[in-house]
Order: sequence, then C-alpha cells, then structure tokens
Amino acid sequence: MARDYYGTLSVQPGATDQELRRAYRKLARELHPDVNPDAAAQERFQEVTIAYEVLTDPEKRRIVDAGGDPMASPGAGGFGGFGQAGFSGGLGDVFEAFFGNAGGGGRGPRGRVQHGSDALYRMRLTLDECAAGVSREIDVDTAVLCDVCNGSGTNGDSRPETCPTCSGAGEIQSVQRSFLGQVMTSRPCPTCGGTGEVIPDPCHKCAGDGRVRARRSLTVKIPPGVGDGMRVRLAGQGEVGPGGGPAGDLYVEVTEQQDDVFIRDGDDLHCTVRVPMVDAALGTSLTVDTILGGSSDVVVEPGTQPGAVVRLKGQGMPHLHTGVRGALHVHLEVVVPSHLDHKQTDLLTRYRDSTPDDVAEVVHASSPAAGGGLFSRLRSAFAGR
Repeated sequence: MARDYYGTLSVQPGATDQELRRAYRKLARELHPDVNPDAAAQERFQEVTIAYEVLTDPEKRRIVDAGGDPMASPGAGGFGGFGQAGFSGGLGDVFEAFFGNAGGGGRGPRGRVQHGSDALYRMRLTLDECAAGVSREIDVDTAVLCDVCNGSGTNGDSRPETCPTCSGAGEIQSVQRSFLGQVMTSRPCPTCGGTGEVIPDPCHKCAGDGRVRARRSLTVKIPPGVGDGMRVRLAGQGEVGPGGGPAGDLYVEVTEQQDDVFIRDGDDLHCTVRVPMVDAALGTSLTVDTILGGSSDVVVEPGTQPGAVVRLKGQGMPHLHTGVRGALHVHLEVVVPSHLDHKQTDLLTRYRDSTPDDVAEVVHASSPAAGGGLFSRLRSAFAGR
C-alpha cells in the first residue's frame, strides 16, 4: 500500500505548510546524523526528509491525497527508488527471480496513481505557414480526468480497500522445484494489478480508472521558422494517468509540405528562374516573389552563364530562435531557343560570323576554362571535394 507520509511527519492530512515545516524541524533536531549517529535514526531521518519533500510539493501531495504514492515506481522497493539491498532492476531482478525476498526484499505495491503518457499530434503545414508561423485550433482524443469521481475511481464516499488476494503486497509469490532446488518467484497480483488495493464500489463513469476518453479542442501556436519533423511541446496536455495521475505532455509534430517554387535547405531557400539566352548575354533585371509575400529584384549581369546563382540575403526562412532570415538562392537557367524563324536565324548567323574566334572545342580537364564545367564537377565529386 501507499506509504503514510503524514504519519511519518506525525501530522494530520490537512496540515498547512507551516505545520509541516514545524514538524520536520522538530524531527530533524532529534534524528539528524550530527546529533544522533545511530543507524536506525539515520534511516528514520531519510524517511522524514523524503516525506517533507513530498508533502511540500503541491503535485506530489495531490497524488498522496488521492491514495497514491508519487515516489513509487515499478522497479522501486524503498524510498528514493532503491531496493533494500541496493538493487534497482537488472541484477536485482535476476537475483530476486531465483531467491525471492531473501535476496533483498520484494518490490512492494506500486502506486495506483500513475503519471500519464505523452501524446503525439501530427500537423501538416505549407512552407508559407512554416515561415510565418500559425495559430491553429486542433481536436485531440486523450484520457482526461473523470469529472464524476475527480480521479479517485470510487463511487460516492467509498474508499479503496486492501486487496484480499495479496493482502496489500501488490504481488504474489510461488515456489517451484528445479535443479537448483526451490525457486521462489514473484509476479504482480492479478486481482489488484500490483497496487495492493481494490475498489469494491468503482465509479460508474470511469469504472475505477479515474479517467475517461474525451475529445477536446486546443489552440496551438506554431512559431515562425519550424521545419519538417520539429515538435512543439504543450506541457500537461497529454494523457491523464491512471487513478487521475498527472497528465503527460502533448507534442505537435510538423509535417512540411513540398512547395511548388522553393526548395528549403535549413534557413536558406532555392528557386530556379529561366532566363532567355539574349537576356543572359545582354543583361537584364527581373522580379521574383519571396516566401513571406514580398518581392525582390534579381539583377542578371551581362554575360551570365548557365548555372549562375544570384544570392538574395535576408529573403529566406526565419531562424526558429533568432528570427534572422536566411538567403534566397536564385539559380539562373539559360534557355536556348529551339525554333527560329528566318529573321532570327539570319541575325544569329551574322553574329556568329562576326565572332570567328568563338568556336566549339573540347576543353582539357586541367584547363582553367573547365573549372566550372560538367567534367570538373564530376571530378570534384569523385575526389570528395
């Protein structure tokens, strides 16, 4: 059964914080190791200190008042989560499986009031929404506190009783014969589920669990700069625990949809602009739309080559924590006309004839002129650069 923290401090359940402090100081003067070196007094002092810490914590005290034990855990056998022989899981489990309580005491009953699990909600956002941030109302289905019994799990004024099967131990033991001799094993009590208590008259709404499933609406604020896979934590908005225990957290995971124009790389954005061959040769200026609804001018310098990139500082995504925006990289794709009329053909022919030195040639791989070519890029890729 749950430990009697009030009894440890010798106070009533309705004691105020001042009364708790007064009782603790009185016992501490009697039991402190500097005053009383006796081993039993030191152990008692540890129990008193833990009881004081539990009862002065509002959330832990609520669990105690609900009949639970906030310091209990499935692998704990004493105060602070350690067994009497110093084992906590691992080797202690193996030792107990062969020798039972003789090796270090039983696990004891676990608290009926348990902390709730975390919940996950996935939200799909466009790139624009990730950049600007959104405030959206969502519906979540989680376990909530039963409004009839307020988490106690009992009907009316009834109270939990000691389990008749395990007598409050929370576990039952069995002895089997093996080549090692008699082996004692322990397992959680099937009647009480390991809590050491049963509810003879459970709440009609939650059937003794202290919680029910319900759909509720929440408003979630997504900050600017979030990205795919990032999570926003809403503390205490997850699943309420068994026995009306504290709720876990709700995590809203962002799924970023692929954009038709921009490709994201961290805080930077990339887009491609097709530039006619003549504009690339003579130079021009064009306008591109940016992610947050504005626009920016892109200057195409005369003689711009295919694959050139224009970097627009401060036109990318905002950083999640600082708000500083990254850059927009505009990749220029030079478009060569595939269909020419007679006049266009004549003009280009005259241009070619006026530049007899511009002829097609195979460039050597070590030539500086090949620095930005396809072959050079392939060679750099294989070299690991």
